[in-house]
Amino acid sequence: MHYTRALILVSLFYGTSIVAQNVYDVYPERVKPQQTKVQKSQKEAERSKTASDHKILTGFTGGMKFHLGYAFAQSPDELFRNGSLTDVNLSSDGVTMGLGGELRLHFINHVHLGVEGGMSAMPLKHGSSIRTGWGGVLCDFYGTLGKVQLCIGGVIGGGATNRLYVPETSVEVQSDDATIYNASYTKTPYFMLDPYIGLEAALTKRMGLLIKVDYMLPFGKGDTGITKNTVRWSNFLSPSGPRLYVGVMFGRHDKR
Repeated sequence: MHYTRALILVSLFYGTSIVAQNVYDVYPERVKPQQTKVQKSQKEAERSKTASDHKILTGFTGGMKFHLGYAFAQSPDELFRNGSLTDVNLSSDGVTMGLGGELRLHFINHVHLGVEGGMSAMPLKHGSSIRTGWGGVLCDFYGTLGKVQLCIGGVIGGGATNRLYVPETSVEVQSDDATIYNASYTKTPYFMLDPYIGLEAALTKRMGLLIKVDYMLPFGKGDTGITKNTVRWSNFLSPSGPRLYVGVMFGRHDKR
């Protein structure tokens, strides 16, 4: 009797094992433990990070930025590149502001390479003003800390400075050939080096807030041609000074 019960129990256990194996083969997803959404997202993020680490081109961004700064020169004569000025009340420095833009490619998650351009204006007394336009190639090195990128680099390029001097009191001088006024306008081309540091904070996957500080170093002609015709590109030009940029960048970045 005991042997019969034991045989029945063994038969039931064996039959149950066969049925369970058949169910596992036919419906494995109902038997295997299910992965949570958190586990899946973590694995996908790890796969994405590993893939981006092996890419050369890892993203691109571009956008517009507003800047505010302070530019200065030694004297109004140096500011306007005109040694014949007599207006001693004209300032040699002032607040400068303007707009610009840049387009960047991201390489190996550590290098930005792209182009930049902009326009900066410094309004002065009596309608006088200094307007500077520039453009060039930018390159910087950056590191990522969470959702923030810290960068250091520079721009190399060139541009031109338009200098308009308007005196407080107009003086008209008559000559045999023409009527001459003591206002002046000069346009000075220049070569520039523009070092900068900055950061970009990710707002979304496709948008970031850019904050940057630069100090443009323009080099150009030794004079404007008003008094001499000698051209030297080794002279440091004025005005120059620090500028703070705030802008919004759009694009794609694998690390963001």
